[in-house]
Amino acid sequence: MNKINRTIFQLFLWAAIWIILGLSQKNFTHFLHENLLAYVFQAVLIVALIYQIAPQFLFKKKYLLFTLLSIGALVVSAVLSGGLTPHLGEGMRPRPEGMNLPPPPRFGQNNMPSPVLINLLLLSVSYVLAIFLETFSFAQKKEEALILIKTENIENELKFLKSQINPHFLFNSLNNIYSLSMIDSNKAQQSILYLSDMLRYVLYECEKPLVPLEKEVMYIKDFIQLYLLKSSKKYPIATQFTIENKNLQIAPMLLIPFVENAFKHSNLENIDESYLRIKIHCTDKIVHFCIENSFRKGPIVQDVVGGIGIKNVQKRLDLLYPEKHTLTISEINTTFKVELKIDTNA
Repeated sequence: MNKINRTIFQLFLWAAIWIILGLSQKNFTHFLHENLLAYVFQAVLIVALIYQIAPQFLFKKKYLLFTLLSIGALVVSAVLSGGLTPHLGEGMRPRPEGMNLPPPPRFGQNNMPSPVLINLLLLSVSYVLAIFLETFSFAQKKEEALILIKTENIENELKFLKSQINPHFLFNSLNNIYSLSMIDSNKAQQSILYLSDMLRYVLYECEKPLVPLEKEVMYIKDFIQLYLLKSSKKYPIATQFTIENKNLQIAPMLLIPFVENAFKHSNLENIDESYLRIKIHCTDKIVHFCIENSFRKGPIVQDVVGGIGIKNVQKRLDLLYPEKHTLTISEINTTFKVELKIDTNA
């Protein structure tokens, strides 16, 4: 609720409370006349708290000034409303004709609490309730603002990460086509078709927050075919793609960097000593991706451009699927294995 709605809500709330209390009395009109001034001061305090005291002192952490100002406002309001109420009520009390009766006893006599004390208690209750509502509303707005900022930061970071990934794949693909054009022009033409499909996916589909898993798999297939066209060799590449739920969607460019990294480091040109296995199994809501490849021990040389694939994906997974994925990267002897499970319904 905004300030106006909160103000109206509290004023109507306390008006309803006063009316209910008055209806329980024998003389409703007399009760209202005696307590009208207390309600007026109550309304003034609530409005002042919502529009001035809380924003200027409480929410700016000026706690001492807020406390002193609140206590002073409560005491002054209680004294004014409690001190004026008996005098206002005297003229409203009817007296029988011909009789000179003494005025009825006031609060404060016969060990009864004075009107000032009673009004101070009532004003304090309404003031504390108003403070609670204002603090709750302020905390809720602050939390919403933090969530909005966090969401915007995540979106900006994901856009930045995707902008890093796309040129990396484009440069690698162009290098492959350049090599192929010097070997076989017909295969070079086929590779351009594969590349056009890949670029269409990167430039258009990857702008969406989610894409069908089938399109991500198709990109991987085109990537493999583009690589196979480089040579007439029969590369030791084994793939197994099982997609039971064709409507399942995931964030784009999550699986591809692992595939690109495997091709880069598996040394497939050495057919007798290398291998690469890719397995993607998709059930109703779970994506199970596993890739295993041979690699040569030693320092990994990064490209001048790119070389950010796996770290990029790890960061994106943390942002997009927090506590909804498991990523295991293992290196045993000359085998490098990546296993990723994503629960899209967690």
